[in-house]
Amino acid sequence: MIRVLIADDHPVVRQGLRTFLDLQEDITVVGEAADGAEAVALADELVPDVLLLDLKMPVLDGLGALTRLSGTAPRVIVLTSVSDRSDVAPAMRAGAAGFLYKDVDPNALVQAVRAVHGGQVLLAPEAAEAMLNGANGSPAPMGPVTLTEREREVLALIAAGQSNREIARSLSVAEKTVKTHVSNVLMKLGVQDRTQAALYAVRHGLA
Repeated sequence: MIRVLIADDHPVVRQGLRTFLDLQEDITVVGEAADGAEAVALADELVPDVLLLDLKMPVLDGLGALTRLSGTAPRVIVLTSVSDRSDVAPAMRAGAAGFLYKDVDPNALVQAVRAVHGGQVLLAPEAAEAMLNGANGSPAPMGPVTLTEREREVLALIAAGQSNREIARSLSVAEKTVKTHVSNVLMKLGVQDRTQAALYAVRHGLA
């Protein structure tokens, strides 16, 4: 069972999400939080697998909650009605594994919960575009890309949501070697984190 915690300051939204998610055979809602501080506390207490997190909440907002989650934190899907794309990059840098909007199809949300629980990174198309574009709306600079064959393999596995340890197993190399390859990939692509690297891979057909 995938254990889900819902954090949203609107009771109707929480109830709607709980009702639909509890219909799934492999998902159970273990708790609800009405603000970011309560979400952090319940995440520590209930140890859910996935946290559905609204950004705009009282006491502590979603970004604040992301930064306070412990090392045993759940995989976090930001689920927001806010259309400001400037929120996407900070949320992903703070540790979110997904970024969706509340108008997402319910079945697509279920698939997102399963995908993120399985280790994938998942963004709504608008959020992915915001990650790939700079603040002025033009494509973010990626620099001339000359990846080695091994770096391309590592990039493809990053895009598949694999951790360094999983990549090491997939390629039968040491985890330290993978860390070096990941650093080289980020540097060559001119991106700051694995999420941006994964988006680059998808955009350029390297995934």
